[in-house]
Amino acid sequence: MDFKRFRLIYKLITKNKKLSEKRHPMFERNRFMKIFSYGMIAFMACYLIFFGLMFANLFADGSKEACDMLNQGIIIFLILDFFIRFGMQETPAQEVKPYKVMPIPINTLMHIFLIKRGWNWYNVFFMFFFIPFGIISIATTPYFGVSGLIGYILGVWLLFILNAYWYLLWRTSVNHHFVYILAPIIIYIALIFFGMFTGDWLFDGSMKFMRGFIEWNPLCFLTVIAAIVILYVVNLWLQKKLIYFEIAKVEKVKKVKSQEMSFLNRYGVIGEYLKLEIKSIVRNNVVRKIFISGVIITLIFCAVTAFTPAYDSGFMRVFICIYCFAVYGIMTLTNVMGVEGNYIDGLMSRKESVLSLLKAKYYFYCFMLLIPTLFMIAPVATGKYTVYELLGCLFFTPGCIFPFLFILAIFNNTTMNLTQKIQQRTTNSKAQFFVSLGAMLIPMVVMYVLVMLMGSIWGGVVMMVLGLTGVALHHVWLKAIYKQFMIRRYENMSSFRATRNA
Repeated sequence: MDFKRFRLIYKLITKNKKLSEKRHPMFERNRFMKIFSYGMIAFMACYLIFFGLMFANLFADGSKEACDMLNQGIIIFLILDFFIRFGMQETPAQEVKPYKVMPIPINTLMHIFLIKRGWNWYNVFFMFFFIPFGIISIATTPYFGVSGLIGYILGVWLLFILNAYWYLLWRTSVNHHFVYILAPIIIYIALIFFGMFTGDWLFDGSMKFMRGFIEWNPLCFLTVIAAIVILYVVNLWLQKKLIYFEIAKVEKVKKVKSQEMSFLNRYGVIGEYLKLEIKSIVRNNVVRKIFISGVIITLIFCAVTAFTPAYDSGFMRVFICIYCFAVYGIMTLTNVMGVEGNYIDGLMSRKESVLSLLKAKYYFYCFMLLIPTLFMIAPVATGKYTVYELLGCLFFTPGCIFPFLFILAIFNNTTMNLTQKIQQRTTNSKAQFFVSLGAMLIPMVVMYVLVMLMGSIWGGVVMMVLGLTGVALHHVWLKAIYKQFMIRRYENMSSFRATRNA
């Protein structure tokens, strides 16, 4: 294919991507969140500029050049960039599906999407940190100057492009099999441990390699470019291989063994909905990955709190204690009724079926609190928390935080797509944003004030009383939420249908 036609298709795909976002039913509703997101991006950019200037002045009086001291830890920036990308980007195999029926070669489409990944604006976002840092620590020095700054910025940009293709290779593998999620964790932990704690080769190698960019050493540039080309070719081969899995042409269908779970039959309709909640986690990729992510996050925070002094300060103690119990509920209940939007018409055909569903969800998430309770035994055993604080958070979460989150059942009207492997578009609304923010901040403030005023024992007791009161009244507030849901049922059902196949 000639370059002119390739460029034309590239522009067409870029235009179609923008149009698909504007034509999505949630585009108008998410205007507030889009404005807020742009504001957060601007805030983060200012934050990076501030840190760039701060680090340049902080390292100015060191025994080495400021740029050399920062370059020793360049791997930290690449690791941070790698994990921030998670969940934000689709793989080319997913993006190419709408164009598969068009008379465009798959090879051309894959090249276009891979090139777009390299030219993505996100690859230059960290330049808000490196450019201010480089201006002070490199451009103003007589032996580096402006040419050294340009070489440094160009080299950093190439490293982030390399990181983008490495992330894409891993993300594609995770879509194929979830076990690959452990690969970067193992690699980075081993790299940091053996490169920093058992020797200085990672520090020294990073410093010398980045100094090569400043001095325009062609070997450094060619090494990174060669690595980019290798990852590009590997990604191209892997994406072409997996495209047919994405469009379901060679996807294998496994026979699902249905579990009766007869022990739930005694609870009638609520028991049937409890079975549905359990089967959603077991069978569906989207719901299962949210569950696994919540468990992993809780386990990591509990381990760090128990065996390190990282979160020993007053407010951070409170934050971790509340967060470990509430994180899974916040991750899932902010989209409450989103999964049910796929079969909302069937739910509405029976009287009070939604009320039974809400009760089943509440009981299920109360039962799931046993997981963080088990994990929090380690921090309690090491003396980081008292038993009263643990029990206070355990009962405060279902009694005071969950009612706050269940209010979103009234306002959520976007169907969660259960066939895609990652969330492709945000479905946040004003209600979701403010409720999830309040569900995290208000309990932290309440617990912090109670512990400061009454101590850990009586503060935990008061939280237990508040939580048990909310649990005892769960029939009342669930009924009130159900009534408000029924008032908005036609508006919600219409939106659920509109976003079901969007």
